[in-house]
Amino acid sequence: MKLKQYLYSQLAITFFPIFLGLYFITSIVFLVKIASLTSIITINFFELFTLYAYVIPQIIFYTMPISFFISLVITLSKLASEYELTVITSFGLNPVKILKIFLPLTLVLSTALLVISVGLIPKTKFLTKQFIDAKTKEANFNIKASEFGQKFGDWLIYIKNKEDKVYNEIKLFKTENGKEQFILSKTAILDNDKGNLSFRLNDGKAFFVDGSEVNQIDFKSMHINDSITGSKLGIFTTTYEYWKSNIAKGKDIDDLSFFVLTSLFPVLSLFLVITFGYFNPRYEKNRAVTYSLISIVLYYVLIKAIGDSLLLHALYLIPAIWLVATYLLYTKTVKKEY
Repeated sequence: MKLKQYLYSQLAITFFPIFLGLYFITSIVFLVKIASLTSIITINFFELFTLYAYVIPQIIFYTMPISFFISLVITLSKLASEYELTVITSFGLNPVKILKIFLPLTLVLSTALLVISVGLIPKTKFLTKQFIDAKTKEANFNIKASEFGQKFGDWLIYIKNKEDKVYNEIKLFKTENGKEQFILSKTAILDNDKGNLSFRLNDGKAFFVDGSEVNQIDFKSMHINDSITGSKLGIFTTTYEYWKSNIAKGKDIDDLSFFVLTSLFPVLSLFLVITFGYFNPRYEKNRAVTYSLISIVLYYVLIKAIGDSLLLHALYLIPAIWLVATYLLYTKTVKKEY
């Protein structure tokens, strides 16, 4: 138990600086992408924070597997360079038993990554697209003061002046089925509910002209709804329904295989951890980090190159190939010595 706590504490010392560093760098990349949206839409600080919150699952997904794997390798290589692994091995704990100590934590991590990637990321991407779509529609709605011939849906609209989303002295007119409708309002506020624009008119009058008959309605508040353009985003119900629909359509299956295989990377690479982490500092140089980076690049190239071709078949073929290859590497190197 004390050995387990000691190994976990050493892992934590290594993991958090690496993870936080990668998280910070990746956050800057995503923030730059978010900032670039200001060229087409206007967002305030709260909306900027909202968009950043939507990309947090992606940041964690891209940084956590790499950080954890490298941290495990560095932890064992550090213990090896200080001859602590030699002492631990002398007490009967071979590399596989050390691996079993880290296995539960690695399984929890991979499970969490599966939930984040397969469950949260599609939802947050949908919310991001929905937000941008709504703001774009609002940006496209550009009614200028004191100009005739402007339209809000089927209505001809004229405003005297405006301040941000508040419009003053509004006049609306349209003809429908031979009937004319005319609305006067002192003020109006533009509301944007997920891309559905509406005017909330305050303190006004509505006139309905049908031949020689004129009807008048005085109102304190009136809503006129209109969507400037139809949304192509569809509806996101649940993650299960999302992937079920996409698999049936043959859509984004490569993303699904990438999410699953990346989430499983820490578990599938445990044999590499002990292969790279174990070495004799008297006769060998510590190349653990170099080997780790090479294996990470190789794995990601494998899941992108082969995964995009095999699609769902990659979910069992690539883990099998990777496990067999890493185990053979372990048996040819560390297992013979320890």
